[in-house]
Amino acid sequence: MTLDGQLICIFGGGGFLGRYISQHLLSRGARVRVAERDPKNAFYIKPLGNLGQTQLCSADVTKKDSVLRAVHGCDAVINLVGILDGDFDAVHVTGARNIAEAATQAGCGALVQMSAIGADTASPSRYGQSKAEAEEAVLSAFPEAIILRPSIVFGREDQFINRFAGMIRMLPIVPIIRGETKLQPVFVDDVAQVVAEALEHPELYAGQVFELGGPEVISMSDLNRQIAKRIRRDRVFVELPEIAAKIIAKLTGFLPGAPITSDQYRMLLKNNVVSEGQAGMEAFGITPTPLAAVGHGWMETYTIHGRFGTQAKAG
Repeated sequence: MTLDGQLICIFGGGGFLGRYISQHLLSRGARVRVAERDPKNAFYIKPLGNLGQTQLCSADVTKKDSVLRAVHGCDAVINLVGILDGDFDAVHVTGARNIAEAATQAGCGALVQMSAIGADTASPSRYGQSKAEAEEAVLSAFPEAIILRPSIVFGREDQFINRFAGMIRMLPIVPIIRGETKLQPVFVDDVAQVVAEALEHPELYAGQVFELGGPEVISMSDLNRQIAKRIRRDRVFVELPEIAAKIIAKLTGFLPGAPITSDQYRMLLKNNVVSEGQAGMEAFGITPTPLAAVGHGWMETYTIHGRFGTQAKAG
């Protein structure tokens, strides 16, 4: 179906991924309703569309009534709400169930549930377990839902590559936790394109699960070294032993801005890569973008003197 004129509600649309999805939907003529607990978080979405093409509303996914109000009159719904620490049951599981049930009650034609690689009821982390339980809750209430499981999502505003780059800029000796863990970082705009394609052709993807990864599988250790090279910082990297990493996660994980929580540490016990034989980006006709192709657009921030600093010689 064409997205022109369709009303699509994005729960959590004011976040990092939401802005890119909104832009793709708006460019295809859709009307976008961004549902946030605090709509002020999504004010910057307004200029991305034409007059009357965007709408903000207040909604808390843990409260059924507010979710029902948000999806009223919508043609499709996207759930991007997720947390890395806190009440996973309330936000991931109950919240996803409320959205799926509301979408069914409102007669929506499509639902995209943003999950994550590693979603598994047997996951060592509560994050991974709750993401799997959310998928089950969504498919139970809305069997035609499209489940997307991205690996680590990177882009200009991310809290992943930027966090490592900031740490590498500041510290002469950089600690690495679980350096051997493999990742498959995926570009935020590629994920946004997948969502737009899924909603434009829901009949092709309904009821299926897709894992989204970038073109490169890389260890946590190699990723840090690659970032350091890209921002031209000569650093010493120290891979922390397991016991040290566990202690850091346990003793500091509850603090705001902690380097890693206990649950995040458990997430790193398993590789975060696309499963062998699992449908992914190719199903949507999208070629994944490598970090090297787009990282220069924002990572100069972390080099000495930024774009006005001495450039590395080619060769």
